[in-house]
Amino acid sequence: MRTTSSREVYRNPWIRVREDQVERDDGSTGVYGVVEKPHFALVLPAERDGFWLVEQFRHPLGRRAWEFPQGTWTAGEDGSAEELARAELAEETGLRAAELHHLGRLDLAPGLSTQEFDVWLATGLTPGPTAREATEADMRSAFVPERELQAMVRDGRFTDGPSLAAYSLLLLDRG
Repeated sequence: MRTTSSREVYRNPWIRVREDQVERDDGSTGVYGVVEKPHFALVLPAERDGFWLVEQFRHPLGRRAWEFPQGTWTAGEDGSAEELARAELAEETGLRAAELHHLGRLDLAPGLSTQEFDVWLATGLTPGPTAREATEADMRSAFVPERELQAMVRDGRFTDGPSLAAYSLLLLDRG
């Protein structure tokens, strides 16, 4: 498949949407809507047989949601994937990690978006102040034992796709 033309249809500080005209190998044509968002880091802060989670209101869902700490650089900031993971962990939970173990890189929604994310296991945690953005003012963090996390997944209280994919990588890493 090849792109024959592309045009921007929407942009704001966090997202860009483009429409690509394509020609498939068989000669047929089509259109793709592509969402461009920056890559992000997702961190599994682990200690005492459990994890630190964050909960916040997610406007597109119209409800609060539990997830692992995650995010991307603020406009104008930049750094390595590990630096982003450390920054997001500290910003959202106040925790600092002595060790970060890279579990993998995943595609968020390859049929729709260019966005990818790196998954990190954070250990050796020490508390500190948070530095939440204005959009995270309602965020709270809580320690959840792993058995409780599994119950939250089963009964639909923990539904964030990237967080579930990250937890799966951790389970595979444990062997």
